[in-house]
Amino acid sequence: MVLREICARSILVKSQVFDYVVNPYIGCQHSCVYCYARFMKRFTGHKEPWGEFVDVKVNAPDLLRKEINRKPPGRTWVSGVCDPYQPLERKYELTEKCLEILIQNNWPVIIQTKSPAVLRDIDLFRRSDKIEVGLSVTSADDEITRLFEPNAPPIKERIKALEELHLANIRTYGMIAPMLPGAEELAAQLSGKVDYVLVDRMNYHYGDWVYRKYRLEDAMSYDFFLLEGRGLASAFTKQGIECRLLF
Repeated sequence: MVLREICARSILVKSQVFDYVVNPYIGCQHSCVYCYARFMKRFTGHKEPWGEFVDVKVNAPDLLRKEINRKPPGRTWVSGVCDPYQPLERKYELTEKCLEILIQNNWPVIIQTKSPAVLRDIDLFRRSDKIEVGLSVTSADDEITRLFEPNAPPIKERIKALEELHLANIRTYGMIAPMLPGAEELAAQLSGKVDYVLVDRMNYHYGDWVYRKYRLEDAMSYDFFLLEGRGLASAFTKQGIECRLLF
């Protein structure tokens, strides 16, 4: 892992998904083969493979304190092109410090992660009624997730984290995106642990080689995503859980 401490020029950035996005890091230790954020290498100049470098924006909290006073409040995504709770967060605590600033200023925040390390900040989340915490859960099959998400925490740990957050009365969501083979069992496993679910297909081709290598090509088709997505939506609806198909 190539680690660099850098000073960013800005941290509270306009987003096409929400109003703003905060990315305390560039790169991600989880090494998911399909990750759309791989495009960042075109702009950062990294020679290392995705998943083998992280740039740490050590000045992120200081920047956020300044920028938050100059911009109108808006829904803020933490994070868009990195996992805000990847292992390095234990050392640097940049996500925690940025969240403290956002919460102090009463900004709405949407957190997206694959890591149960998010539970560290559960007391911080309780200080706001404008926090949503989501965990990406892409398949109920551990063998499948190991192929596509080699360094990410196990799915069972992610689901357990959602349960603990939900029991703490924090608004939670499941991000079944990209929907991988074996996702059909997630409706039962997420029952009572989330307020809503988002489901999306595989939209990028970085992981195509995994499908081909392990003869999973059928799970790349639009028919697969449509059939499985509708099945998940129906199962969640029966549980009284809102499920949004994003494709």
